[in-house]
Amino acid sequence: QVQLVESGGGLVQAGASLRLSCSASGRTFSGYPMGWFRQAPGKEREFVAVINWSGSNTYYADSVKGRFTISRGNAKNTVYLQVNSLKPEDTAVYYCAAGGWSELPREYHYWGQGTQVTVSS
Repeated sequence: QVQLVESGGGLVQAGASLRLSCSASGRTFSGYPMGWFRQAPGKEREFVAVINWSGSNTYYADSVKGRFTISRGNAKNTVYLQVNSLKPEDTAVYYCAAGGWSELPREYHYWGQGTQVTVSS
């Protein structure tokens, strides 16, 4: 059974930082890109960032470029999202996904359950 588990969310004040983690288990993700999406209440799921298998290539949404950093652990089945200078508009459930290299959620095969990030002003 494939499983992606996110952690690291929380309630923070504007300007703070968080490090989100996603751990993949159940099968090898050899060759798979992994990405992060987010979904705010009443809005569609939004692409945040994606990283390739080796970690050598990344791609970000314009809205987070320069503030968020995606990286991959040495074991390759773990991906991180360092989120800095958080803004209230960053408030959302953050989801980890695997298997796609796209801004489109439908291109990803596996999803985690999400971790809540709430930023107060």
